[in-house]
Amino acid sequence: MTAQLFTPVELGGVTLPNRIVVSPMCQYAAVDGSAQPWHQVHYGMLAMSGAGLLCLEATHVEREGRITQGCLGLYSDENEAALKPIVEWVRGWMPQVKLGIQLAHAGRKASAQRPWKGGGPLTQADAPDLPWTTFSASSLPYDPAAKWHTPVALDAAGLRRVKQSFVTAVERSARLGFDLVEMHGAHGYLLHQFLSPLSNTRSDEYGGTMEKRRRFPLEVFEACRKAWPRDKAMGIRLSATDWVEGGLTIEDTIETARQMKALGCDFVDASSGGNSPAQKITVVPGYHVPFAARIRREAGIKTWAVGVITEPQQAEHIIASGEADCTAHARSFLVDPRWAWNAARALGVETPALPLPAARGGSILAFKPQPGMAKAAE
Repeated sequence: MTAQLFTPVELGGVTLPNRIVVSPMCQYAAVDGSAQPWHQVHYGMLAMSGAGLLCLEATHVEREGRITQGCLGLYSDENEAALKPIVEWVRGWMPQVKLGIQLAHAGRKASAQRPWKGGGPLTQADAPDLPWTTFSASSLPYDPAAKWHTPVALDAAGLRRVKQSFVTAVERSARLGFDLVEMHGAHGYLLHQFLSPLSNTRSDEYGGTMEKRRRFPLEVFEACRKAWPRDKAMGIRLSATDWVEGGLTIEDTIETARQMKALGCDFVDASSGGNSPAQKITVVPGYHVPFAARIRREAGIKTWAVGVITEPQQAEHIIASGEADCTAHARSFLVDPRWAWNAARALGVETPALPLPAARGGSILAFKPQPGMAKAAE
């Protein structure tokens, strides 16, 4: 029996050769949003992982929307030009790899330190021109006790600007040749800030009821979907719950997923939390999987499961049991950059050879089960 983890899956008009996704992972190595040599090394390595999809890190649609000074962006011609040779390099060497990009705006969680410098808000002590102005649904800081910046509540002109910034980044992504776009609506970043009552206290048409709080993320997604080729995939990462009483619930998110699907959303990457320091999360293996399963079942949309999915048999069970359509992995690929190939070996799956460019000839990394090796669990 073939392991379900290694069967193809269609997302929109894009067919992944297997259900394994390299999840977006911030590198904090860009200069004014532009990719550097590090990114070519990093993504070149991950393109050789055997995963069906490699999704680039959170790539910000505005300079002010970056989490940190080192975050990748797609808000300028220079950003686009810096990313182009990296995409072309990966395509040239690994043409079978599907490439995705996650487009994001950090909102009130922007203007922050890199994680190894503490991850808190930037201050003027870091540089004379810091911190920069942040924006959100409402003028509520992420964590007042930690002296996070008080954001500017987006007015009508600001809403139009941010929406157009997302659309422009989608157009740049299309020119660069990505197969898939994932909108970032999770982890306490701007689109999540509109969805959650913890961060959205507006009294206009974009705040109050869940339906009104959902309006701006839906408008952004709809505009981006219209700008993105229909034969390519577009989905969204959502925080299924805030893990705070009175915050966003899984039921809210299921309805958001239904409405996103009606606008042409091809998948939901089901995560959680990130919008309040008061969140209480018990992190255990696969702790987001029940969210992905409910969204898949009740919203009728394909889902990715994320969160401490480290073992091949664990990922296989998630797919074979119908809890999600893909499993997305981050730290697993940092620990083992060949995680997908080793998963195939563990599950007894024969994998096709990856062709090298014609000028080189030959093939690499093919794997064939040998007699006596364990097969995938029935």
